[in-house]
Amino acid sequence: MVVRLKKLHEGALEKVMNWRMLPEVTKYMYTDPKLTLAEQIDWFKKISKDPRVRYWLIEVDGVDVGIINLADIDTDNLRCCWAYYIADTSFRGRGLGTIIECNIYDYVFDVLKLNKLWCEVLTFNESVIKLHQKFGSEVEGILKQHILKNGIFYDVARMAITKDKWYKIKNNYSYDKIEIEQY
Repeated sequence: MVVRLKKLHEGALEKVMNWRMLPEVTKYMYTDPKLTLAEQIDWFKKISKDPRVRYWLIEVDGVDVGIINLADIDTDNLRCCWAYYIADTSFRGRGLGTIIECNIYDYVFDVLKLNKLWCEVLTFNESVIKLHQKFGSEVEGILKQHILKNGIFYDVARMAITKDKWYKIKNNYSYDKIEIEQY
């Protein structure tokens, strides 16, 4: 399996828009949007100018299967947050999470020279919480009734890993290095 992260480009916006509206994707996200291509293009123009965000397509064996992003890149406090999803469900459960997790940690700590990487996960998404924990992220807190979606309040786990923790444990994991297209 050859995995690479390639910069999001305008030609992929319709595909990403359709992914973003899939129930199997939105189930784990804060919103259930109804998007248009014009809105996607406006969003892309906005993020393309923002040095605090980076978006990549996740490509496996030449097929785009999902999105990963870094956001709130804070060079003063040396931290950022991240999120990703595998939209093509046929690629789930094949070890892609391990490859992505370990490589994005390396990118954030070695390339961007940041100290902390954090994320938020809806607490019912136990498999993702366990995946993050497997690779050293810790639950820093639970945000109670933090997201209102379809009339239901959901709790959110705030998770993070620091550079020193990753450096202490990274040799415990075997993972292929992948190409991450530079910004």
